[in-house]
Amino acid sequence: MKRLLVLLYGVVSYAVFFATFLYAIGFVGNLLVPRSIDSPALVPLGQALLVDLGLLAVFAVQHSVMARPAFKRWLTRFIPEAAERSTYTLVSSLALIALFALWQPMGGVIWHVENPIGTGVLYGLFAFGWALVLISTFLINHFDLFGLRQVWLYFLGRPYTSLRFNTPGPYRWVRHPLYVGWLFAFWATPTMTVAHLVFALLTTAYILVAIQLEERDLIKAHPEYSGYRQRVPMLIPGLRRRAARARAAVH
Repeated sequence: MKRLLVLLYGVVSYAVFFATFLYAIGFVGNLLVPRSIDSPALVPLGQALLVDLGLLAVFAVQHSVMARPAFKRWLTRFIPEAAERSTYTLVSSLALIALFALWQPMGGVIWHVENPIGTGVLYGLFAFGWALVLISTFLINHFDLFGLRQVWLYFLGRPYTSLRFNTPGPYRWVRHPLYVGWLFAFWATPTMTVAHLVFALLTTAYILVAIQLEERDLIKAHPEYSGYRQRVPMLIPGLRRRAARARAAVH
């Protein structure tokens, strides 16, 4: 019974995540949701800014703290180890749901593209970003990343085996294609409002910090990651090669 309950918990956590992921596309892209990131302002600018900064801070702290190995060891004193990743997935989704529900638009337009070709290009880059995020998760094992593999193995009574270090597809060009996808998704928009700009700036800053924390853990878990880090650029394909060519030209 315990194994079945853990499996059901993992399935429900994943379902909440996937629904949240789909809603996030509508929220950022102003598509089919009651209140999006660029909706008309409802409260004064200062109040809206404080609320939104608080929501983004809660998500950033939760996302980073719960991902650290020390927190995972503490959490698994109270829940089955197989449910740890599902718990992280669920709590992250709930933090995002709170952000969607409480987000305060700010009005004000930073840029607005009316040209049909420009609008189409930006929406294409927006879609590319979300697709890259999803594809990147499948390349490194989507079901392990969001906890389903762990609860399924636990249900079957099989021990969990860690995934070996691998660099499929875009991971050969940049170390973090998933984060590259997020950047496209957050910045590629024909209409950039003040609230959207705040969101894009702070999530970009968070991504840059999160990469440092994540890579520190990856080096400990996978010694070969250090060499990979030296060979492959973080976010911009070909950056290391261009820098090397520039240094060679100078000498």
